[in-house]
Amino acid sequence: MSHPVLAGIDGSENSSAAADWAAREAALRDVPLRLFHASPPLPGTTVPGPALDRLRHMGTRMLQQVVADLGDRYPDVDVRGEQSDGAPAEALLAAAGEAGLLVVGTRGTGGFEGLAVGSVALRMAAAAPCPVVLVPQRPGAFGEVTQAAREAAHVVVGYDAHHPVGEAADYAFSAAEARASLLRVVQAWAFPAEAVSPRTLVVTEEDRATWEDQEVLQLSDALRAWRDKYPRVTVRTDVLLLHPAEALLNTSRGAALLVVGRRTDPQAAEGRLGPVTHSVLHHARCPVAVVPYAG
Repeated sequence: MSHPVLAGIDGSENSSAAADWAAREAALRDVPLRLFHASPPLPGTTVPGPALDRLRHMGTRMLQQVVADLGDRYPDVDVRGEQSDGAPAEALLAAAGEAGLLVVGTRGTGGFEGLAVGSVALRMAAAAPCPVVLVPQRPGAFGEVTQAAREAAHVVVGYDAHHPVGEAADYAFSAAEARASLLRVVQAWAFPAEAVSPRTLVVTEEDRATWEDQEVLQLSDALRAWRDKYPRVTVRTDVLLLHPAEALLNTSRGAALLVVGRRTDPQAAEGRLGPVTHSVLHHARCPVAVVPYAG
């Protein structure tokens, strides 16, 4: 990744966690960090000018403070700030066109208590032109582990050897290489349709083992090109007889990053998230990277 990391900030604790994650990622990748703030919309059709000026001034001070703070803590990273008067989602999507990675908190200053993922974060995950990382902010998620432990944590990627997504695989291998960490490739599978027909009452252990072996071999073949491209990455494959979302959530406990793909749809201007990605975003306890790919 040669383009800058872009992080959306709004002064919330979630955006602070996202900005810190983005700074560490920029340091790992040796690329610049751009912090982006868009003033939140005010209610009403006619907003007094002084109110707009005050809001912009507050945003400017907050942005300057975060830029200075991250610049002090990550002196090797080129950190700069940018402010926009546009609507947050639209302004951030436009800015993401020149980024290699967009990082946002799972929710910002809006929403309500208990909301897992906010509307802006979901819009970014569904429609941004570059990979998007959603960073959760939970007690202990960052403060109770050492830097060494974070760096040693594994990267997880959801992969389907029957319908391989090269963009997601490449991002996951690259992320694991940058962190010098283990990469766990997760493939969920289900019994063939004929195995669960009304005429079949029992699935034998022998049949199950045969089908699972076929899945393992197919996954191994599909990953060969990526292993060759990233020879320094240690890979562990997990072929699990589970729903894909459950398999990913179980495997990603304690992970540094969970990577999933998102099919782009030119007919959907707002973007779309598949059910597995949607479930993962709402329930994962680690940062989730959503990597777009052409279907």
